[in-house]
Amino acid sequence: MANCVVRDWQGKESGQASLDLKVARETSAVDLLHRAVVRQLANARQGTASTLTRAEVAGGGRKPYKQKGTGRARQGSIRTPLRPGGGIVFGPKPRSYSLAMNRKERRLALRTALMSRVADITVVKGFAQGLEAPKTREITAALQRFGIAADAKVLLVIDGASEEVRLSVRNLEKVKLIAADQLNVFDLLNASKLVLNEEALAKIQEVYGDG
Repeated sequence: MANCVVRDWQGKESGQASLDLKVARETSAVDLLHRAVVRQLANARQGTASTLTRAEVAGGGRKPYKQKGTGRARQGSIRTPLRPGGGIVFGPKPRSYSLAMNRKERRLALRTALMSRVADITVVKGFAQGLEAPKTREITAALQRFGIAADAKVLLVIDGASEEVRLSVRNLEKVKLIAADQLNVFDLLNASKLVLNEEALAKIQEVYGDG
């Protein structure tokens, strides 16, 4: 079990919240997280890169020039990989980069990543309370009140985020907003600071606290 600082919308401490999730053993945690991140990044690849082999390049039906008497190296086709515009040797072809990882391992990696960032988590009571219109400036000011540097990468985990919050955050380059039940290992480890609302913390405990 770990404790997180709870702040109100004005940045003042208003208590502590606990997060109790089962994590991987210390001896295997690094390997598990590494495999989870590699899998996530690999599965995000489209795998649509494609080049033409010499069999697929158009043209090349006749010999470019006669075999002898030109002083040049003999050539049988303009589609050869030795010529500009010719085929590509061992070039990329459409393929799937997806890697397999069973569900228990994925959930364990997610819980381990989250618990490893407990020291960087700030739980906010009444997040964006009173925000009636989209205001990026208000979100930026709130992050500063929470003690987060302006150049820090922030992951906002908000359960039931309003349209005003989504519109306020979308222009912030280093702030990413996700739902509490859509956590992923890469975002958890890539962010410098994590900001959760109380509802998100409860949702995380409910969704991921089954062991």
